[in-house]
Amino acid sequence: MSEFIKQEKVRFQHVDYAGIVFYPRFLEMLNCLVEDWFEEALDRPFSKMHQTNGIPTVDLKIQFKNAARLGEILTKKLWVKELKNSSIICRFQFVNEAENTVLEGEVTLVNVAFNPERNGIKAEPFSDEMKEQIKIYLNS
Repeated sequence: MSEFIKQEKVRFQHVDYAGIVFYPRFLEMLNCLVEDWFEEALDRPFSKMHQTNGIPTVDLKIQFKNAARLGEILTKKLWVKELKNSSIICRFQFVNEAENTVLEGEVTLVNVAFNPERNGIKAEPFSDEMKEQIKIYLNS
């Protein structure tokens, strides 16, 4: 099993008046992690993908464990818990420099195709090639 790992510095834009990360900013950091994973590991950048299809979040569970403070470097990790026909359940964890878990959780992403005739989206199976790329990060 592989984990997709990125680091991010907690910046002034992330924190509240107390100098700790304001919780919605963690969701932005998570979305950046997912977007980077698709571009760097799965060769499916959002800039190209969103012309014809997408990968929306349909479920999200987060547990906040410790505060993250201005100037800290967070190590963000993502791996696949379950690969289904048109969706994936990913686990994630953000760890600070002292190796304390800041937050952890689970996100469900669905592969969709845009349907202009019905003005909407519809779940679409992952290609076999995409499933093979995703399986590298599978930890069942």
